[in-house]
Formats: sequence, C-alpha cells, structure tokens
Amino acid sequence: MNSNESLQRTNDRALNALRPIHYTTGIAPHALGSVLFAFGNTQVICACTIDNKVPNWMRAQGVEGGWMTAEYSMLPYSTLDRKQRDSSRGKTDGRTIEIQRLIGRSLRAVIDLKVLGAKTMWIDCDVLQADGGTRTASITGAYIAAQIAIQKLIAKKVLEKDPFKDSVAAVSAGIFKDTPILDLDYLEDKDAEVDANIVMTGSGKYVEVQSSGEEATYSEEQLNALISLGKQGIETLTEIQKEAIASGL
Repeated sequence: MNSNESLQRTNDRALNALRPIHYTTGIAPHALGSVLFAFGNTQVICACTIDNKVPNWMRAQGVEGGWMTAEYSMLPYSTLDRKQRDSSRGKTDGRTIEIQRLIGRSLRAVIDLKVLGAKTMWIDCDVLQADGGTRTASITGAYIAAQIAIQKLIAKKVLEKDPFKDSVAAVSAGIFKDTPILDLDYLEDKDAEVDANIVMTGSGKYVEVQSSGEEATYSEEQLNALISLGKQGIETLTEIQKEAIASGL
C-alpha cells in the first residue's frame, strides 16, 4: 500500500486529521435536545423530540419498550446547485432513505428501548451545508441531541436511568490518490478511489462499516488502513460529544 505523506489537503490537513469540528447546542429551542454540528464546511442540525406513545405496529404486536427512528434531509440551499425538496418531487429519493435508516440503526445499536419505555424518540437531521460526510456528521450529532434530551428527562424524573448503553459516532475514510485519508471533504470524496463510512461506539465496538470501490478495487491492507483511521477519528469525536452534551445541559 502506498502512502503519500506529501499529499496536499485543504488547509494542509494531515492524512489522519479530522476537519475542524464545531458545535452549537440548543439550536432548536422547541426540541428537547438539539445541536448544530459541523465537520469543516459540512453543517447539520440534529434535533431530538420524544412522543409519549409508540408506533401502531408495536402496540399491535405487543412489543415491550419504546422506539427510535430518524429522518434526514438536505435543505435546498445546502448544495451549490439548489436541491429540490422531496415534498416537491412527491417522493423520497433512495439516498435519503438509505441515510435515515443508517442513522436510526446506529442509534438503536446503543440504546435499550425497554428502558426508554413506551415512548418514541424522533431524530431529525437537516443538512444546512454539504461538503462531504453529511451522514457521518448526522450520526455524530444525532447522538449528542438524543443524549441531551435523555438527560433532561432524567433531571425531570420522567426517566429513572439513561437508556443509552454506549455512545456512537461516525466518520468517513477513503483512498485518495492511492493514499488512505480520514474525513473526506467533497472534493476528495468525489475523486476518491475507495470510500468508507465507519460507525463505532465510544467503547470501540463496530456498528457498521460501509466501504466501496469507485471504479476500483482495494486490498485487505487498504481496508484495514481505513478502519484504523476511522477508529482514531471516532476516539476524538467521542470526546467532543462528551463536551457538547455537557454544554447542552
């Protein structure tokens, strides 16, 4: 595997470096928990609301506990060329469905829905600005918003304990100009030979690894390099999540 240490990245970023991470909690006052989370120029508003009821299918099947689900959208002005709203087109595109299912799966992997009780947790992720990595920013920000909401319910004695068993975060990695790099921006992502999204818990367990060659193949060594980069990035993101949650309470 080649590794081009002299590869020039935006802002002279190191191959294993995340983009600058910024967050603002409480961005959506009517949500129980919310954060504007940014990976560089990618900015996503993640908000959590909780209903005191479960979906009809859970009641019909007598399923114990609660439910968590996610919705994802890219606002029309989030990209260089205006993106038409799904509501205007009359249907949700496949990419949107894929990403919101990924967000939901990622958070359900680290929550005990029985502890949540007969409630539905809604996670809404709206992309304000897209510069690569919108799904990874959404997952990372979604956990922050959800945990802020849960801690508020515990403080109000609506919940006795935290249903989250672990934290969860996500980051991209890829092979760009034959070099493994972490947290790709749009220009890197569109020309990458291999693209991967790694979702992990704070304790270091894998939730999901998505990787694909873009008109290219890749070796086991390269895949391991991408996973290693992702693990490093998520360790940093987990610490940032802790800071953001504390600031939002």
